[in-house]
Parts: sequence; C-alpha cells; structure tokens
Amino acid sequence: MKPYTKLLPCLLLAAAAIGCPSAKSPEGSGSGVNGAAGGASASASTEASSSAAAAGSDTMGPLAVLGPPSPSASAPASASASASVAAAPALVSPAIGTAAPDFTLKDLDGKAVRLGDYKGKIVVLEWFNPGCPFIKIAHEKRQLSKLAAQYAAKGVVFLAINSGAPGKQGYALEENKTAKKSFAIAYPILRDESGEVGKKYGASNTPHLFVIGKDGALAYTGGLDDTRGGEVDKGDKVTPWLANALDATLAGKKADPAQTKPWGCHVKYAE
Repeated sequence: MKPYTKLLPCLLLAAAAIGCPSAKSPEGSGSGVNGAAGGASASASTEASSSAAAAGSDTMGPLAVLGPPSPSASAPASASASASVAAAPALVSPAIGTAAPDFTLKDLDGKAVRLGDYKGKIVVLEWFNPGCPFIKIAHEKRQLSKLAAQYAAKGVVFLAINSGAPGKQGYALEENKTAKKSFAIAYPILRDESGEVGKKYGASNTPHLFVIGKDGALAYTGGLDDTRGGEVDKGDKVTPWLANALDATLAGKKADPAQTKPWGCHVKYAE
C-alpha cells in the first residue's frame, strides 16, 4: 500500500481564531472520530476537502472535537478547548458479545424496517452517506455492493443506515436514491434523521460496519478492510476485515479481530 500523510490538527485554532491551511497528500487525507486514517486517491481527496468545507471537516478530526474558537479573546486556549471537549458527546459502540440495540427505521420508500425481524440471521449494518467520497471508494473500488451480494446468497442480511441530519451532507432523499442505483445497492438504505440509532451504535464514520450474529449479539465492528480507503498497489496484500468477520461468524467462530478502527467521513449528526 502506498504511504499516505495524516493531516496535522490546528492546535492554535482556539487562540488565534484562524482556519487551517489547506493540506494535501498524494493519497488523500486522514479521517474519522476514532483516529481512523483515510488514504483516499487524489481525486477522492479533493472531493473530501470540498465536502468538508461544506458540511463540517471530514478530514480534520481534531477540529470537530475542539469546535469553534472561543468568542472571548482573553480566555486561555486550553480552557476553551477543555470546555468544548467536555461538551462533545462521546460515541461508544456496544461491547462485542452484547445485544445489538433494536430499532425500526424507514427505507427510502417509506417502508418500516425493524432489526428484530431478522432474528436468527446474521446482519451487517453499514453507516452510509452518499456525499462521502469514502462511501464511493468502498462501493466502487472495494466492491462492497458485490461483497454484500455474495454474502446475501449465504443468508446474510445487509442494511445501510444514513444518520445524517436534515440539511447535512448526503441527507437529501433523491441523492440517496440516486446513489443506491449508481452503486447497485440491492439492500435497503434506512433513514435515521434524529441520529438516535447511530449514536446507540456509536457509529462515527461512513462507512462504519457492524456484524450482528444469529444470536442478536454484536460480533464485529469497524472498517471494511485495512486499506483505510487508500490506493492499493499491484501485489499489495489487503486484509478484508469485514469478509473475515463474516466468514468466522458463519462458521460459528469469533471474529479475529472483532473490532477495528473504521475509516471514512464523520457521520453528519445534528449535534
């Protein structure tokens, strides 16, 4: 895999009240609340930068945590940052082996879909945002839609969830319908406008993936693979985290690893 460069956080943002300088690397920019680094291709990096400017920085995780600079110029930067961090809601996924939170959400056609209706089946939840360049990478370069079709033939259920709030990037109904067709997604895309379900699962990125076993317990959470969305050179070895977790779960074994760092854009919650 080609090396890629993480963007440096703006440590003086709160004190100086200035924006970050534009930073680019050949493989794209880092991304993710949980420290996941996204190494998108050069074109995806440009798209990610423009998306971040319009809908909250996907490429600068620390800024999303620190929040805007304090209106008081006399307030110490450290105090301002501490207050902002304290106010930021923590996203924590349920522990592996515990019951996956049940939910009922409507799909793009307004039909209600309940997780509990798939009791006794293996279910994969994919956090989705059609405006996120890493979703495009996952479905077009990493063949996530085809992977889903392969495992659907083995009885695995896939559900995509968009927890973007109204007015946020990737929220529009028609945009989701267009993406579903463009990416050849055969499974439902569910709308979680309040973000309630996303926060119950601690979903931080798009894509952030969760595997639920036949017993209803969480078997895997994390990224699609170990590429972090970066370019893959010929001959590079890619570890398919999701596929490996599904193979293990289908065989009645524990996924190893059962938890990895998700990569991609931040989920566009209301708060």
